[in-house]
Amino acid sequence: MNKHGLILLAATACISLTAAYADAESGWLNDYKRAQQEAKASNKFLLLDFTGSDWCGWCKKLDKEVLSQSQFKDYARENLVLLEVDFPRTKPQNSELRKQNQELAQEYRVEGFPTIVVLNGDGQKVWQYDGYFSDGLAAFIAQLEKLRKG
Repeated sequence: MNKHGLILLAATACISLTAAYADAESGWLNDYKRAQQEAKASNKFLLLDFTGSDWCGWCKKLDKEVLSQSQFKDYARENLVLLEVDFPRTKPQNSELRKQNQELAQEYRVEGFPTIVVLNGDGQKVWQYDGYFSDGLAAFIAQLEKLRKG
């Protein structure tokens, strides 16, 4: 293999590893099938966040006040598989992901943003909250814990 081929191979490997790391770093997936598989294999709840990440003010507020907080991230790492179901207006999104997200919104009858849907490891819906969760971070985690403990 020539020098240029080796450099190209190394660069490709770095990009692939970076993409995988970024996914693991954020904790949020965007592939529903993969998220379902992880939830079932780990016996965790699957939390779907239906959001308009680049335009929805209430979605941004929920993200800032709850979903991006270290206390939630710590709880989620141990108890949840996280799936972002995004409906951006200006951020690019591939057609396959857009189709998946539209199908999920139809399946769970999402009529506005944000909407949180929680599924058990078998894929059955155990909770849905439409709109901004105004009770705060502690109450959000308490609700999830109540669901988890049955």
